[in-house]
Amino acid sequence: MMDAGPGWTKERVELLKRLWSDGHSASQIAAEIGGVSRNAVIGKVHRLGLAGRVTKPNGAPAGPARRARPEVDASASVAAPPAMLAPAPPALALVQPASTPSQAVALPESSRVTIMELRDFMCRWPMGDPSTPEFRFCGDRAITGLPYCTHHSRIAYQPAAERKRDRKVVGFR
Repeated sequence: MMDAGPGWTKERVELLKRLWSDGHSASQIAAEIGGVSRNAVIGKVHRLGLAGRVTKPNGAPAGPARRARPEVDASASVAAPPAMLAPAPPALALVQPASTPSQAVALPESSRVTIMELRDFMCRWPMGDPSTPEFRFCGDRAITGLPYCTHHSRIAYQPAAERKRDRKVVGFR
């Protein structure tokens, strides 16, 4: 176990009280007493219930008194400086997809499968709202090594060149 140090003897407490009443800071008192930290001095002062001080060791006042804020006439209107507006951001160009599907491919109702019917070779593209009983997965033949069929792989994966072009349009590096 760690040694807590010399502790607070009667002599050390009396020295603390005297230095505190003389206006020394907790850091100065800790250095004078030795073997205690500034926080230990603050804690002991608090436990002893010693009052706060208003003067510094050299007898100078604790600090300059704050000046009262001048009364502001509510009826007097102060002209606000003109607002500085930030320049408008550059307009983003819309990019048309390289190939637009002419028609959405409708999957036959029989190919949609539940999670219990899903097998390794089947497309795992979710279809519908997962919180409803009608939720299904595509179920068509998946591309080897991928979780999706050809149609859903085109949706899920973008070629690297297309991703790079899309980032430039949005303003990324």
